[in-house]
Amino acid sequence: MTMNELISIITPCCNSYLYISDAINSVLSQTYTEWELIIIDDCSTDGSDKIIKAYCNKDLRIKYFKTEKISGSPAIPRNIGIENAKGKYIAFLDSDDIWFHSKLQEQIEFMNFHNYSFIYSNYKKISVNAKRNYFTIKTKAKSNYWDILKSCEISCLTVIIKKELIDNIHFRTILKEDYAFWLEIMRLRGITAYNTGKIHALYRESKRSRSSNKMKMIRGQWLILRKIEKIHFLIAIYCLIIYGLKGFLKYVK
Repeated sequence: MTMNELISIITPCCNSYLYISDAINSVLSQTYTEWELIIIDDCSTDGSDKIIKAYCNKDLRIKYFKTEKISGSPAIPRNIGIENAKGKYIAFLDSDDIWFHSKLQEQIEFMNFHNYSFIYSNYKKISVNAKRNYFTIKTKAKSNYWDILKSCEISCLTVIIKKELIDNIHFRTILKEDYAFWLEIMRLRGITAYNTGKIHALYRESKRSRSSNKMKMIRGQWLILRKIEKIHFLIAIYCLIIYGLKGFLKYVK
């Protein structure tokens, strides 16, 4: 890997008028400049599209796409983004999240030094109005398929992955679509993901966010383990218990 290879950044957007500028500006501020930002508008009705198009007119690295109809899930917009990506590497940034300015630079250096093909990082959680930090999420040094069956510590907004690894693999329109995506990649490619050990992003959480609805997420976890990954019933129960315990310990800090 050289330090001038293109990274395609995939950003789904649906009614993110209040936050999309913060996300885009965090990409524009990156010290690593060989990127394209692909923003996929999921039929926003709040004027998000006007903000995005204004940025597109100022910087040709920013590209605008729109779904044919509202999907209600980041899965379809992300798939559209991946299909149109020209980079050797793929990164993900949701429209209400923020990257630190050295995120891409430090991650590319980490990948280059270790010859890794799939990496992630630690991050901070912030409140929806960004007035206070929740806490720092420190994740495992590395994660393989069997690790994330029990507890997935890979946050989408911190990932960089070689595009060739996700050929013919798509996000599913289900809860925890990113979790199912990582599992499928690891199962089919037999690879491990590695943590940079640094904090590279801010994840914005509101009371209405999908990840804040714990019971739905547990049901989504069960569906993935049993219906998609075909994990044995007893092993799936064990994995779900471990998942629940780790989640409880993480969110009661």
